[in-house]
Amino acid sequence: MERITKKDIRQPLVSNTAFQISVILCIVVGSFFMGSLWTKVRILEKTGQNVPVSATPAAGQQAAQPAITLAQVKDVFNKSFVKFGDTKKKLLLLEISDPSCPYCHISSGKNRELNNQSDQFKLMEDGGTYVAPVPEMKKLVDSGQASFAFIYYPGHGNGEMGVKALYCAFEKGKYWPVHDLIMSNEGYTLLNNTVKNDKTKSGELSQFLSSVFDATAMKACLDSGKYDARLTDDQKLATTLGVTGTPGFFVNATLFGGAYSYKNMETTVSSALGSK
Repeated sequence: MERITKKDIRQPLVSNTAFQISVILCIVVGSFFMGSLWTKVRILEKTGQNVPVSATPAAGQQAAQPAITLAQVKDVFNKSFVKFGDTKKKLLLLEISDPSCPYCHISSGKNRELNNQSDQFKLMEDGGTYVAPVPEMKKLVDSGQASFAFIYYPGHGNGEMGVKALYCAFEKGKYWPVHDLIMSNEGYTLLNNTVKNDKTKSGELSQFLSSVFDATAMKACLDSGKYDARLTDDQKLATTLGVTGTPGFFVNATLFGGAYSYKNMETTVSSALGSK
């Protein structure tokens, strides 16, 4: 009879242990992806529409970017319609956005209902760790440290009327009040569920904004069609910078593609402000 050695006994135990470890790793990895999917589903259930995966970067992870130069960013800045400041500043900030896009709302920090659906995007004032970048950028502009431009790109599909309202507001020096209202949960719902790029709904959008902008003047501006072509112009500008989704933020020539926390941008901002 063949003798069974201790080595023969141990070998199956080793193989069995390796198998158990593999199973545990699979469960852990699977749980991670299921958790990530659950978070996306929670937000998508609210929007009722598909959102590009690129719009949801992992915390601290920067998406791959094309080779964009500061000269290109300056050219787009100069050609944009909505802008505060000029290209002489050390720090240039570009927001490529769509007011019907859920992750653009998250980045605005004005739609707490969307922010608080996920721990990843929960605002600091609500006990989370996320710092919405748009308000921080506005602070830099208001303090004279940076210049800022907004550029439209259709990242979600229902933002055209909202963007034209932003153009109309900028024309009269009321961009930020109108922006903040459009980027609220009520504004998000109105654009995606009621207005949906329908020009005949200009009155409803104007009434919604009436607390910060004269409704008659807004409706007249929207109905005039004066900014219809500007939508296409903005999209072309975004394309020249390699942007294919929203939101996208340029800090000088560095692209942050997605709803990044401002914390992830601070080093790049500090470097630009500290440069000669």
